[in-house]
Amino acid sequence: MSNHHAVEKTQAELAELFAKDLTTGVGRSVKHDSAPKHVSGEAQYIDDRLEFPNQLHVYARMSDRAHARIISIDTSPCYAFEGVRIAITHEDVPGLKDIGPLMPGDPLLAIDTVQFVGQPVVAVAAKDLETARKAAMAAVIEYEDLEPVLDVVEAYRKKHFVLDTHTHERGDSTGALATAKNRIQGTLHIGGQEHFYLETQISSVMPTEDGGMIVYCSTQNPTEVQKLVAEVLDVSMNKIVVDMRRMGGGFGGKETQAASPACLCAVIAHLTGQPTKMRLPRVEDMLMTGKRHPFYVEYDVGFDDSGRLHGIQLELAGNCGCSPDLSNSIVDRAMFHSDNSYYLGDATINGYRCKTNTASNTAYRGFGGPQGMVAIEEVMDAIARHLNLDPLAVRKINYYGKTERNVTHYYQTVEHNMLEEMTAELEESSQYAERREAIRRYNANSPILKKGLALTPVKFGISFTASFLNQAGALVHVYTDGSIHLNHGGTEMGQGLNTKVAQVVAEVFQVEINRVQITATNTDKVPNTSPTAASSGADLNGKAAQNAAEIIKKRLVEFAARQYKVSEEDVEFHNGHVRVRDHILTFEALIQQAYFNQVSLSSTGFYKTPKIYYDRSQARGRPFYYFAFGAACCEVLVDTLTGEYKMLRTDILHDVGASLNPAIDIGQVEGGFVQGMGWLTMEELVWNNKGKLMTNGPASYKIPAVADMPLDMRVKLVENRKNPEDTVFHSKAVGEPPFMLGIASWCAIKDAVASLGDYKHQPKIDAPATPERVLWGCEQMRQLKAAKAVETETELASL
Repeated sequence: MSNHHAVEKTQAELAELFAKDLTTGVGRSVKHDSAPKHVSGEAQYIDDRLEFPNQLHVYARMSDRAHARIISIDTSPCYAFEGVRIAITHEDVPGLKDIGPLMPGDPLLAIDTVQFVGQPVVAVAAKDLETARKAAMAAVIEYEDLEPVLDVVEAYRKKHFVLDTHTHERGDSTGALATAKNRIQGTLHIGGQEHFYLETQISSVMPTEDGGMIVYCSTQNPTEVQKLVAEVLDVSMNKIVVDMRRMGGGFGGKETQAASPACLCAVIAHLTGQPTKMRLPRVEDMLMTGKRHPFYVEYDVGFDDSGRLHGIQLELAGNCGCSPDLSNSIVDRAMFHSDNSYYLGDATINGYRCKTNTASNTAYRGFGGPQGMVAIEEVMDAIARHLNLDPLAVRKINYYGKTERNVTHYYQTVEHNMLEEMTAELEESSQYAERREAIRRYNANSPILKKGLALTPVKFGISFTASFLNQAGALVHVYTDGSIHLNHGGTEMGQGLNTKVAQVVAEVFQVEINRVQITATNTDKVPNTSPTAASSGADLNGKAAQNAAEIIKKRLVEFAARQYKVSEEDVEFHNGHVRVRDHILTFEALIQQAYFNQVSLSSTGFYKTPKIYYDRSQARGRPFYYFAFGAACCEVLVDTLTGEYKMLRTDILHDVGASLNPAIDIGQVEGGFVQGMGWLTMEELVWNNKGKLMTNGPASYKIPAVADMPLDMRVKLVENRKNPEDTVFHSKAVGEPPFMLGIASWCAIKDAVASLGDYKHQPKIDAPATPERVLWGCEQMRQLKAAKAVETETELASL
């Protein structure tokens, strides 16, 4: 066989390979990049890293008072323990003493007063954690007690706020309420939620020769940790490197509050010259860190006989804890989402940032949005009970329209609205109408066990409400063997972000994902990153990585066109190969040619979200790039003698645009629903009258387990609906929106309890709907029904 025929045969084989489709590109259900390591236990977290020689371990002595003045601190007893290296107070911090993320209020170690039970006062470093703990407990701290504020309602009434109140207003809500045919008022308490990440807060720090630090930190926000470590040490940011490969869960709890252990380690490493680690035991983690903001809600709503809103006034009082942290943006987002999927009519929404002497509450999946949505869903149910209508009918009549009644109370137009068709599809697939009728018949014949059914929608705005955070960077290298190195500013906490971003890069180059090596998020590779939060991880970092890959690809196309004397349109990448008009070569062959011809094979990428603005002084704008939609239908069985309940069935339809990875997205939807269900049904935070968190471990704080899952759970993604906005391959964010699907479980429980009063009264069941609260709701319904019977008998007797 001649050489010519050999070349022809090779070209034929290459053409056959070129024609095949990628198996791991965008839109494919590629497994999580760390899945085998997670299953085998080989995935390395901070605590799995080999310890450095002479490494110190830190324990923080926490305040046992909710509010007190510090009279004196004596750390000399700490040094009586063998192996203790140093005990520090705020006086030993060389630089900035306050690590508040946006404004002061979070001293690294308490300065003059303590503001909550669990606040770090003294930090001790020793040869091991147990020695550090014993020594820290030996410190002598003298306090003068001050009066604490422990209740959000008390703080709201006293105007005891960490920040100013903000208002959204449209039309004349007072006039609309006064002229409405029907009008009801009510209150609601919405509980907080512990993040309960599997990996508690942890950092490990190594001093460097130039006065800097390498910080290994479990954080959603590496750049902020870099900035704060630099500030507490009084050095420039370029001296600090933060490395973050993976977190054992975050859910928002590691957006700001991972900084405290990192900064304490850095200060001690700076003072001693020794590597230093701090890992919080579970109880200390729960006492020291903030939660989801509990909210107290007051509503006044007017509506017509069909249930359509005419006017509403909502007072949203967020329990921020003792400092601002991220509360301004969190309460804002609760206000932004107090409409959920509904046109509110004339509306006034007030958001209060209440200060209490508890740990400063912080970001949690949904970032205030869930609390705003729960408030309006309570209103929808209350209207339905008042009018004796199906709650779903009331919800649907208040949905945003497509061409009218489609502007929010903060004056953003709801575009590409999918609520109506998604609800119709879920109604049909879940057999809502038939099951609603069957449940009414069941309840009529079942005196003790009652079933409930609820179908609730989700409309969730995607973007950081602090608009400057809507930016991201990435770094892509292509090596001469055709392998690809990817680094971006997002952080992997189990949600599959790295896998999705790798799929994006693989898609651009049209190669299989196994060519792409994902590396730890690192502040010396991609600088000035935004936190991985607000569901924006894939939107921002995926787009930045796409930008970097496309810059390199453009260089390759230009080179190939010059090299082979063809037009750029003649160069096509597909399935690990490149066709240059009639000639096909492997991806790595083109890379080698480009390298020898001095073509740059590395690029940074950048992305900023377009169209976003919000004028706070006018309380109007477009704070969200787009909305993600969803709907859940839940059926529950309640024992009205004990308040216990069981989730029977859940049907979910969720909108993710053109999914980057359907398997990961379905996992996010399932997990989001269960976490939302847990928040609203069982995850109860309890403080004693001294301000100490009593539910401070798994023995007393209940998170959903496999037995709490719905017996029948059906999840479907909306098909063939690309995101009309120019997001990464027209996908939609999927981190936070599914969390609010869990609201359906809470509404279903109340629906079951309402059956005791013939569906004519809304049971008073605050969130979480624990069995105790459900039982109280059942008793309330029985008493109302008994009172109504007595009233009827009296009327009949008078006749």
